[in-house]
Amino acid sequence: MNVVAAPARQPRGTNLPFAEERADLAAAFRWTARLGMHEAVANHFSLALDQAGRRFLINPNMMHFSRIKASDLIELDAEDPDTMNRPDAPDPTAWGLHGALHRDCPHARCIMHVHSVHATVLASLADSTLPPIDQTSATFFERVVVDEHYGGLAFAEEGARCAALLTDPRVKVMVMGNHGVLVIGDTVAETFDRLYYFERACETYVKALWTGKTLRRLSDTVARTVAEQMDAYPVAAARRHLDELKAILDEEGSTYRN
Repeated sequence: MNVVAAPARQPRGTNLPFAEERADLAAAFRWTARLGMHEAVANHFSLALDQAGRRFLINPNMMHFSRIKASDLIELDAEDPDTMNRPDAPDPTAWGLHGALHRDCPHARCIMHVHSVHATVLASLADSTLPPIDQTSATFFERVVVDEHYGGLAFAEEGARCAALLTDPRVKVMVMGNHGVLVIGDTVAETFDRLYYFERACETYVKALWTGKTLRRLSDTVARTVAEQMDAYPVAAARRHLDELKAILDEEGSTYRN
């Protein structure tokens, strides 16, 4: 399957550094809100800007996802001890979680953390494993870590503990037991695409459980094959997914690029 990425549009009326990265992240915030995967003015997305991954963009404190613009995103340094003394300091849990991951997990270029309904339902079960019961859930087979030791709000100590669970570069999703979900990736497009499909997989699983019927679980062999096939699938698909969402927002006259 050949997927051709739509040509990128330049952000309108801005000379912001990392303008296209900011536009991608702002669009992801807007669409996450549209899907109902946000939670009031909580939750956070971040994106590394330098090779080491220490400098990163993140959403401002207490701004609703549906209103975030490219220019609203704040740039932080994961090594800066004075971050929380800034006049535009981020939410303390955003700094605790995302700061720790950008310091300790250089492969986590983009990080998205939400309390989306179905992933949080999964995180609330005694067994928070997502079984491979369909093609979408099978793509995550052996690529998810479950944090079973929730210790409270994600301040610095909790953030460092979570970061230690993502040392395996193959693991891209953390089901945060009793909390929510965290997804990582190389780009905004890849990470948002993964977050979207993980939530869909969780929704299918939760609704299948509602029936009370026996689940048709794929064998480990087949699930592993599907996951490996998806790993090799053209990354342009994720890019095209986000580009199409940006095109919809552009057609609607959204201010996300501003």
